[in-house]
Amino acid sequence: MDLNADLGEGFGIWRLGDDEALLDLITSANVACGFHGGDPSTMRRVCAAAAERGVAVGAQVGYRDLAGFGRRHIAYAFGDLRDETTYQLGALDAFCRVYRTRVRYLKPHGALYHAVSADESQAAALIAAVDDYDRDLPVLCAPGSVLAQLATGAGLRVVAEGFADRGYLPNGTLVPRTAPGALVTDPEQVAARAVRMATEQTVVAVDGTVVPCPVESICLHGDTPGAVASAELVRAALLDAGVTLTPFA
Repeated sequence: MDLNADLGEGFGIWRLGDDEALLDLITSANVACGFHGGDPSTMRRVCAAAAERGVAVGAQVGYRDLAGFGRRHIAYAFGDLRDETTYQLGALDAFCRVYRTRVRYLKPHGALYHAVSADESQAAALIAAVDDYDRDLPVLCAPGSVLAQLATGAGLRVVAEGFADRGYLPNGTLVPRTAPGALVTDPEQVAARAVRMATEQTVVAVDGTVVPCPVESICLHGDTPGAVASAELVRAALLDAGVTLTPFA
């Protein structure tokens, strides 16, 4: 099982989360590329720290929305979203190359993540960017999403992702962040959910329903309260359950 986290989301004098501590615990880092969060110096710092630890770096691409942290939906023309995605891939890859590594996969962020779960045009724009830039890049996304379906149809590798620190609805989608139960902040509960995902491929929804969750990678949000404590418990619990942690890319 892969354990990933969203990192590098601060910019300027604003620091969000403890990137270095999380990099000691995870196997893949979803690094912000400067649109929803991050900036050149932050990207360089996180890429250097990830390379030093052997953590795979993925491009977490988002809407051009620093003020809204990429969590507000934006209607994009196909070509604009394709090109802005390519731009973000190239920016992060440049800093990876400085440290003799490269971008290993793509993951959408925030509102874009939710949009490409159902919006064919926006999902197709991301796929076009990957197809243009590097067809060997896996796409990390929600299982069964439109993005997953289109990526598979395009011959790209799809890696299904689950969220140990987010609430699920009975239909297998995430609870909206504006609704009760959206975040799971108790580290022990997060760890138990991660083990269940890894060993049983299921998750318990907010109404108690057991929902299939066939995933290859488990995500922890770097901006969630107690993220490092949760990551420490998640890693220990997965290893205790006999789960090998390794990057998917």
